[in-house]
Parts: sequence; structure tokens; C-alpha cells
Amino acid sequence: MTLSIVFSKPAKNVAEILGRPYIRIRIWRKADAALSAVPSGRGGAAYDAELFTEKQSFRKSFTEEELSAFKQEHAGKTFRTVTERTEDAEITILANRHGEMRTFSRPLGKSVPSGFASGADRKKKYIIEENVPVPFLVRLGVMTKEGKVVAQKYDKFRQINRFLEYIADILDELTVLATDGRGFSPDRPLRIIDFGCGKSYLTFAVHHYLTAIRHIDVDITGLDLKADVIAGCQKLAEESGCTNLRFQVGDIAAYSDEAKPDLVITLHACDTATDYALNWAVRQGAAAILSVPCCQHEINAQLQENGRLPDASPFASLARHGIIRERLAALATDAVRAEILEQAGYRVQVLEFIDMSHTPKNLLIRAVKKRDEGRTCADGQKAAARSKEREDALLSALGAGQELDRLMKIVP
Repeated sequence: MTLSIVFSKPAKNVAEILGRPYIRIRIWRKADAALSAVPSGRGGAAYDAELFTEKQSFRKSFTEEELSAFKQEHAGKTFRTVTERTEDAEITILANRHGEMRTFSRPLGKSVPSGFASGADRKKKYIIEENVPVPFLVRLGVMTKEGKVVAQKYDKFRQINRFLEYIADILDELTVLATDGRGFSPDRPLRIIDFGCGKSYLTFAVHHYLTAIRHIDVDITGLDLKADVIAGCQKLAEESGCTNLRFQVGDIAAYSDEAKPDLVITLHACDTATDYALNWAVRQGAAAILSVPCCQHEINAQLQENGRLPDASPFASLARHGIIRERLAALATDAVRAEILEQAGYRVQVLEFIDMSHTPKNLLIRAVKKRDEGRTCADGQKAAARSKEREDALLSALGAGQELDRLMKIVP
């Protein structure tokens, strides 16, 4: 029985086929439907769905028969990537632009329950579960010894789980890109670099999720400039028995490693530190990048130094007031970063990391490397050229430069 299914990476003619330019469709089994058999017909809709375009989302319901027909018609065709979760397996369908499809099935170590709590008893199920003590979270003060999340740390708990969800979404694709679908092993682990790891809540969480929950062989390095913090993290890793997890003191701009990374993550690397991390990841050929930027001061400072923009500028009104100018600069910075990653051959999404009520630093840039055919084909080259044109037009209108743009122009 299908519990959830996600359709992504749409074909060019998706709007013609489905009536709107959907970029992602997420379908899940209704809580009450999971408790019993559901009759067919519109009144017996067993699934809810959310259909996303770039700027809007729409809701819809499906019966069992309708979902089966929709999956048959569009999986690997209208949408090139489809991830389905059943009670005992996770099934991924990947298709290339020629229509060739590959299917991967991964049995779940722990069966997903077919029933869901309803009404007031229904709670969000996190990847790292509540009331199940996790040693590193206990040591870091996020959980009590009984596994209860400390009230003051609940936002951190949600933040960690949200990041893990974004990793889970691309894990099958990352496996294909890195190992051609063969899977990771002790001889070929999933290599991850966490730049600016700080106290390493996220680094430990990623290690726990991949090793203890997904049973994937990993090699993870956390990097930060603060020697005392790194020493504490290394001690905790050793005391917690976290194998293949190490921490090093180092500068993002100067870091080097013989083994190329598969996944580069950065959480709140301040200002242009994010640019140095992205530049390093691209030059190393990382298969995927997950970055939550922080404190984007660079363009804001330039707008202040350059004085008022000409009244005829489309951004003149936005640059007049400090708080609006600051937000404009932050959004422009991340928009430029997204364009540059696209030009470098990545499929890029800018997503909400965590609800704005919990932190204003709520954008996550997720970039997954396209296969060679997607980067070198005529359509891929045209898309990169259009991206460069958009980037240049934005920076020109603002009269500003951007660090990642500068770094990518430097010949290594």
C-alpha cells in the first residue's frame, strides 16, 4: 500500500499535460483512510495531495484507483524523479531525457505503521523521534536521558529534523550520482563535508540518521575555525562511538582533501563564508550541496556605499529604507548564488528551511548535480546562458558585485 509519493523534476511540457507548470507533487495517505479500507469513488478519496508551481500550491484528493492511474501515466514520464514509500519499502524511479527509466527499491529496516493517530492525538512524526533517547542529543542538551525534548531546545530539534528531511529527499538520487546506483559501502562510503559546523548539532544528526536509521556507510568531516569547539566535538564523537566522523580546525577557503565530497553542507556560514563553501563544493565536483546562508552583508554594504540608486532603477524604492534594503540585499545574494550554481551544472531549488516564526534565516539552497547529458546538451547550455543573463542583469541593476561570482571567475 502506498503511504506517500513525491513527483519531481518535471518534463518541459508538464503545463500542457497537467494544465499548470507544476514543479513538484506530494501525495500522502489520509490519516483516517489508513485505518480501514476505503471505497472507491470521489467520496472515498484515500489520498490528499499538494501540487506546487514556482509561486503557488494547490490541493487535490485521490481515490486508490485515481492514484494508481496517475502514477502509471506520469511516473518517469511527466516527472523524471518519483519516490514512493510503502509499508515496507522505498521505491525510486529515475528517468533521463530520452525516456529511459531505472527503478530502485530499498527495503525499510522498520515497517511503517499502516495506522495513523487522528484528531488531537495526531503529531508530526520526525525522522529523529521524540521520546527515544539519542546519545548525542542528550549530551548536547537537546534531550533528557528519557528522550524528552527539552522545551528550550525544541526549535533546534525541529531544525535538525527539517534538514534531515531535505537530505532524505535527495538520498536516492545522490546514491545514483555517486555510485551509479550500486550503493555506498565501507570501501566507498558517502563522503560529507560540513563547513562551519560549530557545536555540530547537525553534523552528529546527519551521522546518526545515515548510520543508525538508514544504515549507510559514511565518512563525515566537520570543519570550523574555533579550536576549542572542534576539540569538544571530537571528544563527543569518540565518547559516543561515532565511527568515521571527525572534526578539524580549518578555513573553508583553504581546506583540501584527497577524496572528493559527495555532499557538502553549510548551516549558517556567515556572510561570504557561504560563497567560499559553495565555490569549494563546485570546484570539487560535489554531487549535492545543502546550504543555509546567514548574514548576507556584502550587497547591502555596497548599496549603502554607492548611495541612492537612480530614481529610474526598478530597485530605487526598495533601497531607500534600511530594513527593506537589507532584505533586498539578502534575497539578491541568494538569487545570484542559485543562478551561479545552475550555471555550474546543478539543478537548484531555494526552499523554506524552517518557519519564519522560528528564525529569519529560513532559506535553504539545495543543488543536485545534473548528469553529464543534462549539463552538456544544447538545452542545458541554453539554460546556463539564460541564467548568466539573469544574474548579470540583477547585479547590474543593483550596481553591485557578489563574492561567489568573483570566486567562480578565478582560474584555479
